[in-house]
Amino acid sequence: MKEEIIHGDCLIEMQKIEENSIDLTVTSPPYDNLRTYNGYTFDFEGIAKELYRVTKQGGVVVWVVGDATVKGSETGTSFKQALYFKEIGFNLHDTMIYQKNSYPFPPVNRYYQQFEYMFVLSKGKPKTYNIQRCETDPRWRNKTNKSSTQRNEDGTTSGLKYETGKDTRKLDNVWKLNTGYMKGTPDKVAFEHPATFPDMLAERHILSWSNEGDTILDPFAGSGTTLKMAKKNNRNYIGIEISQEYIDIINKRLET
Repeated sequence: MKEEIIHGDCLIEMQKIEENSIDLTVTSPPYDNLRTYNGYTFDFEGIAKELYRVTKQGGVVVWVVGDATVKGSETGTSFKQALYFKEIGFNLHDTMIYQKNSYPFPPVNRYYQQFEYMFVLSKGKPKTYNIQRCETDPRWRNKTNKSSTQRNEDGTTSGLKYETGKDTRKLDNVWKLNTGYMKGTPDKVAFEHPATFPDMLAERHILSWSNEGDTILDPFAGSGTTLKMAKKNNRNYIGIEISQEYIDIINKRLET
């Protein structure tokens, strides 16, 4: 298995990666200066172009991102980035939501901010889609032939059937995940990083969009969640991280 952790600027280091060699990227950039990340910044457009270059045909990039509120308005950075990915050739395969079960106290004139976007971007049609499943609500298990109300262009119903009468069904594209100290991961050392995403987030995407032996990239490796879940699920991985402090965290996590 290939297990590589690179200390450096991901824009520079990705230029050394072979073209069309990455099956899946799962990452979250340091968006909108919501965290300082030891003062590092990044060139989004340059990195997006490198991600397209290194991704295999049929490969996927999962880009986890949110927006800051500046002078009373959300920045919309997430949408701008998703549209730029489309401009350079990616398909916006799915716009998913990562819903947190803990969140900061809101301003007086807004609701609780509880989610981030997970943009699933594909280079052409995804070559791998191992759609994950969950337990079916007991109320649906004994029902059969329940039709969708999805409409055709002429207003008639599609006739498609829900997955009724089964013990499991496909997951929704809104994932409710545990977050916060010792909830998203059992690795205490991970919380020395200012912003982690849950182990389950990375693992579900890795299982969904790749197979054993595929190569997984995280150009903003951070606390190493993507790398740890890639290793756990028998994938090759390449992690790039500009902070030596965070690389030390990654190495500790990969030892456990």
